[in-house]
Formats: sequence, C-alpha cells, structure tokens
Amino acid sequence: MKVTSNKLPSTMPSSTNAADAASKTKGLEKSLGDMKAKSTADLGSSSKVELSSRAQDIKKARELATPSNDIDEAKVARLQAMIDKGEYKVNAEAIADRLLDEHSKMPG
Repeated sequence: MKVTSNKLPSTMPSSTNAADAASKTKGLEKSLGDMKAKSTADLGSSSKVELSSRAQDIKKARELATPSNDIDEAKVARLQAMIDKGEYKVNAEAIADRLLDEHSKMPG
C-alpha cells in the first residue's frame, strides 16, 4: 500500500481542540464531584444496604485471604526448625478430613 497524502485525519484534535477538551473534562469532573457530595449528603442515617449471600461470601473470602498482623513468630520458628531437621510430619488423613469438612460447609 502506498501513502499518497501527508494530511492528518480530520478526527485528530488540534491543539486548541485539546485545550477545549481538557477544560471540558475539568468541568465535568467538578460537576461529578458536586453530584457525589450531594448524593452522599442526601443519604443520611436512614440508608440501608443489603449484600447478597454471594457478596457476603466474597467479602468473607477476601477477609480470610488478607494476611493478618497476629502471626505467632515463636510457632513459625518452631515449625521452621522442625522442617529444617526433617522432623515435621504431615498427617495426610487429618488434612483430607479437614478439606472435606470445609467443602461440606460451602453453599451449593
């Protein structure tokens, strides 16, 4: 394919159009901010939000997946030492039982 023209497409904004667009964007952002502030103020204390059971499950999963700050450093060190010495034994039957118990608690 051979290019025969160096003209820019008419859809390309010129520098003045870009400045106008930026100005309009700032105006829209301010309007949206004002609307958000008004809608939040209108809610008051009578607002109520109910989460579906699925949304509650997702929230719980996120909380469980988020690392907590209450790590038992002594226990971690003890287990690490056992692993390093080859003394830590995995009880596969207990793990399987626990997995099945947790799976049976999960909603359909």
